[in-house]
Amino acid sequence: MKSQKTYLDHNATTFLRSVARNAIAAALDETGNPSSVHSYGRTARKIIEDSRKAIAGTLDVSAGQVFFNSGASEGNNTILKGFAGKRILISAIEHPSILDCGVQMELIPVTSNGVVDISELEKMVADGTPPALISVMVVNNETGVIQPIAEISRIAKSVGAKLHCDAVQAYGRIPFTRETLGADFITLSAHKIGGVAGSGAIVVAPNIPLPKLVEGGGQEKRMRGGTENTTGIASFGAAAKDAIASLDSYQSLSGLRDQIESELLKCVGVTINGRNTPRVSNTISCTVDGVAGDTLLMAFDIEGIALSAGSACSSGTMKFSPVLTAMGISAKPDRAVLRISLGYTTTQKDIDHFIAVWNTLRARLLKD
Repeated sequence: MKSQKTYLDHNATTFLRSVARNAIAAALDETGNPSSVHSYGRTARKIIEDSRKAIAGTLDVSAGQVFFNSGASEGNNTILKGFAGKRILISAIEHPSILDCGVQMELIPVTSNGVVDISELEKMVADGTPPALISVMVVNNETGVIQPIAEISRIAKSVGAKLHCDAVQAYGRIPFTRETLGADFITLSAHKIGGVAGSGAIVVAPNIPLPKLVEGGGQEKRMRGGTENTTGIASFGAAAKDAIASLDSYQSLSGLRDQIESELLKCVGVTINGRNTPRVSNTISCTVDGVAGDTLLMAFDIEGIALSAGSACSSGTMKFSPVLTAMGISAKPDRAVLRISLGYTTTQKDIDHFIAVWNTLRARLLKD
């Protein structure tokens, strides 16, 4: 009898949406470089521009404000490196593609709940040279905590700083537009919302120049060199429309998330990180005392349940999460970290499977 498999790592990547699959198939039936002027090239160009309009529509911007690239890591590097040599402030809980991009920056502290400390940010912007850029993610990829971006935007504008937001874990999960965030630059990624990996975008405020990272071509209004990934962009546009149209359904995942948290908290060694502050509906970050992280993750995997310890971009290292460290949570040899992230395909059957396996592992590995 085949054992049940349950995927609860949707913050790393989620399943391809059927509309995205159909868009890919249609794009694969066409041949042409979108920069070519002949009919084949114009057909490919139309696929890209239709997707650009679709994504622009979801964020209430013009199509000319959307620039395609290979994904959010490239987008984050583009913005941060574009401000290299100037004063940059970033939150202490940013994605590795910002923290490790090789640019000098200052870290904004966060509270024990994983929220940017607004009072500390105000002190930082008032001390010394005003920052040129402030970069804060909309939703943390490990804890699911929603950041007070509108307030951060107000602070940035008060000193003339530009605001960049990595919105990868927020797009398609909570409602927002570029205007409601007040961000000058927003980075997005297709595979987090049901498109394919290798396609992303930067959304720019009106009349704000986009920094260049990839030189050597006239693509994307000469702002990002390289032939566009037509099939990936096609999937991105289709997935974006579908994800935004089904926002209410996605937010209802909080009921399933709460079932898991209720079971986890029956164990005295478990803490839900960021639980007492606004979070997206699909994400749980918890520490489990009394067992090593690799032991617990492997035990879940053997039982057919896919989880992670944190950012997939740091996977394989089993280092303690820098996000949790910034929140004041210390590493211990017998302290496991689990990131449980639900997605649009998650069902009650998946939750029941997780709970059953958790209770089995809890009895075997933990001391209550």
